[in-house]
Amino acid sequence: MEGLEQWKVLGEQWKKQAEKWSSQALERIQAEKWSSQALEYIHQVPPEQIYAAIAILIFTSFLLILVRLFKRPKANTILLSGLSGSGKTLLFYQLRDGSSHQGTVTSMEPNEGTFVLHSEKSKNGKVNPVHLVDVPGHSRLRAKLDDFLPQAAGIVFVVDALEFLPNCRAASEYLYDILTKASVVRKKIPVLILCNKTDKVTAHSKEFIRKQLEKEIDKLRASRSAISAADIANDFTLGVPGEPFSFHQCQNKVTVAEASGLTGDVSQVEQFIRDHVKS
Repeated sequence: MEGLEQWKVLGEQWKKQAEKWSSQALERIQAEKWSSQALEYIHQVPPEQIYAAIAILIFTSFLLILVRLFKRPKANTILLSGLSGSGKTLLFYQLRDGSSHQGTVTSMEPNEGTFVLHSEKSKNGKVNPVHLVDVPGHSRLRAKLDDFLPQAAGIVFVVDALEFLPNCRAASEYLYDILTKASVVRKKIPVLILCNKTDKVTAHSKEFIRKQLEKEIDKLRASRSAISAADIANDFTLGVPGEPFSFHQCQNKVTVAEASGLTGDVSQVEQFIRDHVKS
């Protein structure tokens, strides 16, 4: 009896194995049939159509690779630049949380943060955050500006409207260096000249500041020859030869506005930010 049972078990195993081999054989036959039909179809298609299909496939693949390589995230960085003491850091805090720091706030390291502007926090719907960077104005630290230019959507150049005349030359030199930077010109990064502290009675108007900056930059342009170290480094000069310099001659858009970081009047700089960092 035990021998009979063993033969039954072996019989079942052989049967299953035979069914498996049969199934595999049918699959191979079916695969060969499909392969044969595919080859027959290919032979019926004109070679020109095959070559065209291959070319389209290669071109599409190449295009997708290029898009992935060169596609960059949309710039959302706004840079606050200008001389030390112009009020950049106070403006940074006003834009971020609406706070007012009394007295002079000086930064030796860049203040930066990504946030929704304080005036927009109560708005309904989606509001894109802004990456705001307050670049130190000390002459030895201004090179930090270059670290953020590749992501810049705009530059806010802050001018102290109250103490403008004593600092006019230095502010003009710094602004000249920014406007002639290759990355600023090539990317046409917009620049806002923001006249800060205009809440004070003795502050100069934005029109006066604009004209004085244009005059000083015109002098700088004349004094810096095409082979000067500054122009070799930047590769760009300002204005139109033979004409007095004005900001509308710049390849990137340059505008002038007013603000008061101390009183919280920052609506014009907020508008500049929203013009270039869309909600």
